[in-house]
Parts: sequence; C-alpha cells; structure tokens
Amino acid sequence: MTPDLPAALRAALDRALEGVPRKGLAERAARTSEAYRAGKPSSAVIHEAEDALAYALTRLPATYAACASVFAEAARRAPGFVPTILLDAGAGTGAASWAASEIWPTLASLTWLDASAPFLALAAQLAAAAPPALRTAGARRIDLTSAGPLPKADLVVASYALAEIAPDKQDSTISELWSASEGILVLVEPGTPAGYARILAARTALIAAGATILAPCPHKAACPLTGSDWCHFSVRLPRSRDHRLAKGAEAPFEDERFSYLIAARPGIVFESPRPRVLAPPRVTKPGIALKLCGGDGQIEQRLVPRRDKPAYAVARRLDWGDTL
Repeated sequence: MTPDLPAALRAALDRALEGVPRKGLAERAARTSEAYRAGKPSSAVIHEAEDALAYALTRLPATYAACASVFAEAARRAPGFVPTILLDAGAGTGAASWAASEIWPTLASLTWLDASAPFLALAAQLAAAAPPALRTAGARRIDLTSAGPLPKADLVVASYALAEIAPDKQDSTISELWSASEGILVLVEPGTPAGYARILAARTALIAAGATILAPCPHKAACPLTGSDWCHFSVRLPRSRDHRLAKGAEAPFEDERFSYLIAARPGIVFESPRPRVLAPPRVTKPGIALKLCGGDGQIEQRLVPRRDKPAYAVARRLDWGDTL
C-alpha cells in the first residue's frame, strides 16, 4: 500500500489550508512539536482550530503512512479478516481511520474518540467529501482514561495515543481497548525507546489477557531485545511544498519511525508466523546480512551468501520490517 495520502484526503487538507498564512501555521507547528516533545497532552497543546490545522499539516501525512503500513501487515497476516466496524481511539485528525478505510473498504461504521474538540472538528471537516463511512463517522469527545466501557468494534485502533496517557493509567486503558475489540486491536506509537516501552508493556498485558500477537512478533516469548536496542520500523513518505515549509525541511521525503502491535482475538484466522527483519538489511561483499526476530523468541544474525543464488535473490527483495 502506498504511504501517500488518498487523493480525497489530500484535496480536503488543501481546501482547509486555503487562505491560511503559512508562516503562522509553521510557528504553531513548531510550538506544538516542542510541547509534545516535552510530554504535554493534546489538551494542553491544541487549543483552537488553527492549532489542529498546523498539526495536520506537519503530522497527518506521517501518521497516515505509519498506520497504512501497519494495517497492510494486519491484512497480510489475517487475510480473512473483513471488519465492518472501526473504533478509532484518540482519533486526532482521523488519519488512522482513512488508512483503515483504504485497506478495508468493507468498513461501514466508524467512531472517533478524542478529548480534543478542535481535532474532532477538523477530522469531520476533512471527511466531508470522503467515502460514506468516513463522512458519517460518529464523534465523541471523551478522555480515554475515564470513559468507562468503550463501544464494541471488529477493529480497534489507538495510534499515537498512549503517549498522552499517564503511566499509572496505561494498563487500564489497554484493558478497555482490548475489551472493546471483537477482532483485532492495533496500537501504533512513535518509534522511540519510550514508544517501544509502551508497546512492550501493552504486549505483556495483552498476552496475559489471552490475545494472540500477529505482528510484529513471530512468537509470544519475552522480547529478546536488550540494552539500548528497541523494536521499531520505518516508512518513507513524500513531503508536499507546504509540509516542507511548515517543518523548515528541504528534503522532498520524510522517514517516519514507529513501533506497533497487532493483537487478535482467538477466533481470528491468521497465517503462520515467520521470522521478521528487525533492521535495514546490510549488503556486504560476502552477501546480505539480516537481523531477524525468530519464532523461537531469539535474535538471529543471518548472512545470506551471494553464492546461494536462490536465497540471495529472495534476500535482495527484503526490507526492514518484512518477514521471510
């Protein structure tokens, strides 16, 4: 699946930006990024419509690209999973819902949950000319940590949302998200050590609750990564001119690094797990070096020699995050 924004979403964002001074948006975007890096929640950062728009300009494309990559993996691992109801918890601008709708056009009912009124208003504005499921999405302004039982859905997603939840409420929030999921739960977080730590804690809790981890892990043993290493992946997405101006960037592309987890209920049919590539493959003179997370719960450093032409041909096509 392409990481580019769908044409309808790109057009909607362009319409929302019409007549809005780019300099002001760039300044708001810089303040927003600084506040998020300092650990402040959206409620302390997104105060009005222009704040939400500045965030969308700089972060919506990357959020969409990361979620699209994760949903594509979920569809690959469970090809028979055909969801019709989506719960987007911590929906923000609705980027995850757009990505899910691209992967599963069967989605007919969407619900957005977020504590930010400006975010929910912008999500609805961007979806005004979207396919019916997005256009008619229900929006509820709630705090995920005190919302109580959440609406049931085949597919539940929380993308870039756990970072805003206090550590002492993470477990209960994961429990509520899992209770709401009748099929698959998807969690996406920044690909930082802190984001990975939140994903790892959620993984432990979900396995204890009876979930099957579809990805990225090919096993249910303890994560074998140690020390300063952490599990994360990357997707490259194009930058628009406005995006470059808002971020003060010159490169025409951006690499979004993310950590994720896909957990399934027992009734979900999925393909057998395979070793996953945990880092960019390294092409050396003897062959291609792969760092793999194996089904036995161990990390393997494997060299695919050039002289093994069939295996080498396969290895050449592998990328960071792929499975063998």
